[in-house]
Amino acid sequence: MKSIKEADVSGKRVIVRCDFDVPVNDGKIGDDTRINDSIPTLKYLLGKGAKLFLISKIGRPKFRDPSLSFKLILPKVSEKLGKEVVLKENVEGDSSEEVILLENIRFWPEEKKNDLEFGKKLASFGDIYVNECFATSHRTDASIVGIPKILPAFAGLNLIKEVNELEKILKDHEKPLVAIVGGAKLETKLPAINNLAKVSDRVLVGGRLMFEVERQTLPDNVVIAPDDIDQKDIGPKSVDSFRKIIQEAKTIVWNGPMGVFEEEKYSDGTKQIAEAVALADAHTIIGGGDTVAAVDKYNLLGKIDYVSTGGGAMLDFLSGKKLPGLIALGYYDD
Repeated sequence: MKSIKEADVSGKRVIVRCDFDVPVNDGKIGDDTRINDSIPTLKYLLGKGAKLFLISKIGRPKFRDPSLSFKLILPKVSEKLGKEVVLKENVEGDSSEEVILLENIRFWPEEKKNDLEFGKKLASFGDIYVNECFATSHRTDASIVGIPKILPAFAGLNLIKEVNELEKILKDHEKPLVAIVGGAKLETKLPAINNLAKVSDRVLVGGRLMFEVERQTLPDNVVIAPDDIDQKDIGPKSVDSFRKIIQEAKTIVWNGPMGVFEEEKYSDGTKQIAEAVALADAHTIIGGGDTVAAVDKYNLLGKIDYVSTGGGAMLDFLSGKKLPGLIALGYYDD
């Protein structure tokens, strides 16, 4: 997997698949972290004399939804880059501006279908492709796997950092390693639980998963929360047991809350685990939108060593699956 720093980008138009999928409420950006994460790569490219063609998405629109238009984030991206960014609302013609932002890529159904002709249209706007969106790299979208079939493809600075951090969990971590998996969706999280059990000293399972895994045959080092509150939060015995294990850890990876933390009555389990992780004398990594939102809610995000941009992509990577977006960059050939 080649870094963008290995490419000659001077005078070239570079297509960058960014991660601008920020929360939008009442026409306002709720958190601009994902925009911030892409900025170092974009500034690096501009500093090397490249022109930029930016592609990203917000939400999962089925049509051209004005509430999810990139007109909302255009000023923020311009502000962060210190450059005027021009919004392009179609995939026809060409533009000469230094920085172009294509309208929400999900406005085109061909994106999700990985339509070949659509991929060619997108590729026609650049000379080089850069993936700076780890969070969508487990998808087979045209902007993730279609364009790299046509143009020389490179990894963005943040994507490389993300992969390096998650690689540590699977290959080169300080022990004991404790993995914490919560939330729901057993079908997506069970492979991660089983794969993490191969490299972890303990895998702690809470959230809705604690009820969903009852009929599964799990490795001996997987610890299921022993008690609960109304099946919506882990109970005090679970908190006490998990906290003791977390305190001994030297590496911690966490994906999925321990309960319905949005409701005050069922937030204590997630809060207690978040505090234990934040206070642990360990290298800590968290991922998944709900987990990040919970840790942020308790003002502990600054005490976490690395916050992954991926939820599903993080789980797929940790479960040992090959991510299509990384395949397209040649990561698994290294």
